Amino acid sequence: MSDAPNVSPSSRMPGFLQALLSKARPPEWVVDEMQNRVILFLNHVLMAEPQAQARLRRQMGKPVRVQWGDFHLTLAATAAGLLERPHASAKADLSVTLTQTSPIALAQSVIAGNRPGVDIQGDVQLAAEVAWLVDNVRWDLEEDLSRIVGDGAAHTLVRFASAAAQAIKGFVDRGPGGFGVQISKDPSPTRTNEPTA
Repeated sequence: MSDAPNVSPSSRMPGFLQALLSKARPPEWVVDEMQNRVILFLNHVLMAEPQAQARLRRQMGKPVRVQWGDFHLTLAATAAGLLERPHASAKADLSVTLTQTSPIALAQSVIAGNRPGVDIQGDVQLAAEVAWLVDNVRWDLEEDLSRIVGDGAAHTLVRFASAAAQAIKGFVDRGPGGFGVQISKDPSPTRTNEPTA
């Protein structure tokens, strides 16, 4: 019999996924297209928020660089109060770096409703406007879906998505073992929520 501790495959999975995701890098054209799609989505959301557009107009042309690991996106406000990607050589007036390096931990934090840790450097007024946007601008998924599938179907889809998100949050809240399995120093996992005799 081996002296190695009995480690379950599920306890190694987050480390494996983290290593895999940290090495995966899509081609530049994919990154470029994803960034364009993010800008389109953000502008779609902003178009429903006149106050947000007014705030962005005051910061027109000031680049903001958002960084997470190797991935980054630089945005700047336009005269219309929307966003665009500035020229690649533009120096950012504000830099926002997500400090959480693990994609798994970042996803768990967001699903749990927590804000990820960030490091912010640069223009204080621009940072205040970005903070206001983050705190006050929301995407109304149900309203957008209702234009495509109708009010009743949109309401049902959003309720389903909300229930799924709550289920995922519950899974994340149970810890790294998930499904009621808790990792302990004892090599054999213990089950929780088992009926008592």
